[in-house]
Amino acid sequence: MTYKFFTNARTPQTHPIPGHAAEMVQGRSGGYMFDPGIWGMLRRCLLIGTAQSTYYADKHELTDDFIHVVQQCVYENPQRTAEEILYASDGRSINNSAPILALVLLSMGETQIAKQAFVELFPQVVRTGSHFYEWLNYTKSLRGFGKIIRQCGTTWLSNPDAKALAYQLLKYQQRHGFTHRDALRLFHVKPISADHQALYHWVTQGWETLPESAPDALKQIWWYERVKRQPEATHEAIIQGRLTHEMIAPIGQMDQRAWQLLLEGMPVGALLRNLGSLTALGVLGAHKSKNLKRVAAMLTNKQRLRKARIHPIDVLKALKTYASGGQVGRSRKTWTPIARVTDILETALELSFETVAPTGKVFMHAIDVSGSMSYYTVGSVGLSCCEIATAMALATAKAERNYAIRGFSTQFRDLGITARDSFRDALKKATDNNFGGTNAAVAYEWAIQHHFYADVFCFWTDSESYAGRQHPSQALAEYRRLVNPKAKAVYVTLAPYQLSLVDPKDPLSWDFGGFDPAAPRAIQMIAQGEI
Repeated sequence: MTYKFFTNARTPQTHPIPGHAAEMVQGRSGGYMFDPGIWGMLRRCLLIGTAQSTYYADKHELTDDFIHVVQQCVYENPQRTAEEILYASDGRSINNSAPILALVLLSMGETQIAKQAFVELFPQVVRTGSHFYEWLNYTKSLRGFGKIIRQCGTTWLSNPDAKALAYQLLKYQQRHGFTHRDALRLFHVKPISADHQALYHWVTQGWETLPESAPDALKQIWWYERVKRQPEATHEAIIQGRLTHEMIAPIGQMDQRAWQLLLEGMPVGALLRNLGSLTALGVLGAHKSKNLKRVAAMLTNKQRLRKARIHPIDVLKALKTYASGGQVGRSRKTWTPIARVTDILETALELSFETVAPTGKVFMHAIDVSGSMSYYTVGSVGLSCCEIATAMALATAKAERNYAIRGFSTQFRDLGITARDSFRDALKKATDNNFGGTNAAVAYEWAIQHHFYADVFCFWTDSESYAGRQHPSQALAEYRRLVNPKAKAVYVTLAPYQLSLVDPKDPLSWDFGGFDPAAPRAIQMIAQGEI
């Protein structure tokens, strides 16, 4: 009798690896995986958010975990916590809601260091009127309005640039249960100039009569008030007052000419959200070459995308919504998609990942196509983890000459995806292959069986691997022994779970959390040994 059955290198994923039990946690699917630690979990939650339920956990349970992790991080190192919040908020998170919630939790830290970190971070995270009122909503619910909250709120509403403040107060007049009047009265803000005095008066009391003219800082508000009284002035207000669609749409006469004028000055984010409406109204059409060139110039300019903090998921949502003709998303309009616009969005999606030069290494992209990857959706148009994973893998593969893209569940299947595929075609191939449970180890087992030499394995998954006869880290060790001793592994987790497939003692394995547009470039750097 021997104990080889216990010390054997292969351990079912439903059991912890012998000698590693203290480093592993049991996932909600029953499998054991490594614990990424509070800082890894913090970044995942900030980048992905926890406001959507996943296959294995309700959104309330996920958010409870998120709040607990933020509180632990604030207690251990408030400055590092602030840096993580800023990293996510600066165009990397799916939206700014998770960073704003974490910002509120940072303000609740008991130390002076935490409170000072909050004050310094506040203006870098709370950038717009919408952010401001979302912050107020969370603050009211979780902690109330103490001294530092009043200090930051007053500072935001006392922006020395009265014109910029007027723009925010006009564009976002009501959000998250708050109005500008509520905020001004809450913080007892005192005007610091005549322009601020006039602006606060408009917010709290409105204009009974339209003045003959207005200072430059209030020019947009003057035109807004004019259109309220004279809707026929819509076109003139867009041209002279430079009113955005958020400002003019609720009160103006929104005909085709109005949308044409808006298109000529529309920011990148607004353009992505309104491509369907512009098509439905005839502003965009196959014969409207000038407008199509304008759209292409806006959306295929990497610098514009970066400056506007356009996250790849923003482009992916726009692509899926537009290609559906209005069948998905929140639009009440329907349209016939224009092939040129779809092509532009696919190019914009690739650019939004900031693809870098090829490394010359061999990549194996393993996309989790198990059932759970199709359940969890991100965003209002229902992007699944499987769709996101496919887009990320394809964006990285397009930078390389030597690669393979396959799907794993309890099998390791060829998805038929190549770098020549459009995102639309690649997504269809992946979603058509959703099947089975989850076993990340099959990628290595397949590579061993077929003697496939890879420099880097990239896994795109929710990390709930449980169905295999051995753990992925054990299969990787066997692959290194039999095929490539220097093989590297990168696991990108697309759900906010406190799980990791990475052995923390393995210097050639990396764990990334979230749909981070920086991930493709980081993977390239790992392949080249720069990380």
